[in-house]
Amino acid sequence: MLNDIYNNAKSHMDKTIESLRRDFGTLRSGKVSISILDNIRIDYYGTPTPLNQVGSVIAQDATTIIITPWEKPLLKDIEKAIQEANIGVNPNSDSECVKLFFPPMTQEQRKEIAKNAKSMGEKAKVAIRNIRQDSNNAIKKLEKDKNITGDEGKKALDEIQKYTDEFVKKCDDMVKHKEEEVMKV
Repeated sequence: MLNDIYNNAKSHMDKTIESLRRDFGTLRSGKVSISILDNIRIDYYGTPTPLNQVGSVIAQDATTIIITPWEKPLLKDIEKAIQEANIGVNPNSDSECVKLFFPPMTQEQRKEIAKNAKSMGEKAKVAIRNIRQDSNNAIKKLEKDKNITGDEGKKALDEIQKYTDEFVKKCDDMVKHKEEEVMKV
């Protein structure tokens, strides 16, 4: 029973870290990454479809992304979706592809992105603490129902706290690394 609680807590905490990693991918750092477009959806025959599923998306260099749709009529929809996403650039289109030219970031933009990274890290830590609370409640219920002894319950709570500390440290390290990456000119 306790192993199920441990595995469940660890699995959920791993998922929280993965989610934070994906969130960080959407933040702009020194060089442009195509993951900044991950949250943009195109109306493709009535279905909201990720941008990378309606065309090829490549980072040509450190400041340019090129999107070449597989169907030419999608050019206008792609442009509109990028403008609505408000990612800090205006799409430039020729009849073949959409180009996104990202200007160099100002110090103010870097600070704002670092602040966003810190906020994302805090949300992840809150999620980890909520997982700890759910696990602790499950352990206390087992103890109350006399399925485990008081000593086993205390050991289990300590084990969950170890996981929590480990994953909170991972969050802090990821945030620190992302802030350094963003602030590096």
